[in-house]
Amino acid sequence: MNIVIYIYNGMTMLDAIGPYEILRNVKGANIRLVAKKKGEIRADSHAVFLNAKHEIKEIKEADILLIPGSTIGFLREMKDKEVREWIRQIDQTTQKTVTVCTGSLILAATGLLEGKKATSHWKPIEMLSKFNAIPVRERIVEEGKYITAAGVSAGIDMAIYLVDQLEGEQMAKAAQLAIEYDPQPMYDSGNFTTADKEIIKLAEKQMERDALKDINPLDMLKNAQTLIKMRKK
Repeated sequence: MNIVIYIYNGMTMLDAIGPYEILRNVKGANIRLVAKKKGEIRADSHAVFLNAKHEIKEIKEADILLIPGSTIGFLREMKDKEVREWIRQIDQTTQKTVTVCTGSLILAATGLLEGKKATSHWKPIEMLSKFNAIPVRERIVEEGKYITAAGVSAGIDMAIYLVDQLEGEQMAKAAQLAIEYDPQPMYDSGNFTTADKEIIKLAEKQMERDALKDINPLDMLKNAQTLIKMRKK
């Protein structure tokens, strides 16, 4: 089972590593971290790094393609023609193409989600409609071979869901237990549709601070309109 996780500068680390911890338990899993160019890939926090041993020009096929999201870096990936063409090429070979958080916006930018339901992080989810995808505020959305997950932590749920499809309920449960994924949060504030408005504003401020760490003046100019719309959502 060849599993390719596309990584890029500015990505949210848990979007990739959460699903990785589940998917590495799949029998015969061969997981490769692939970037546009080999080398060090930094997280949106600028505090954590991964080493990409493969670059996209080396990878021609995959059984599973996983695209993680990011605070702001997804805007650069959406506009990268080489990346979009590579995703479309790999997608022709996959059993499943899956995303976490704003990874769905990168996938949508390829046109592969046109006319399909998809989810994303609650803040930029409406951007999916720009690419004629249908935004749905659900934790996991499946449309044919495409599975999209909501923000960050939903990637773990999506990976368990995927293992269930690939190897059945027992193996999915075993993978869940292997990482002792038994969430019992102190607060019930993890859903945008039920969270208090004050909490939403605080979360937005946190995300804006993270975005500022990973955006440069050129990005500001290129994506000014998009950034303004996201801030108003």
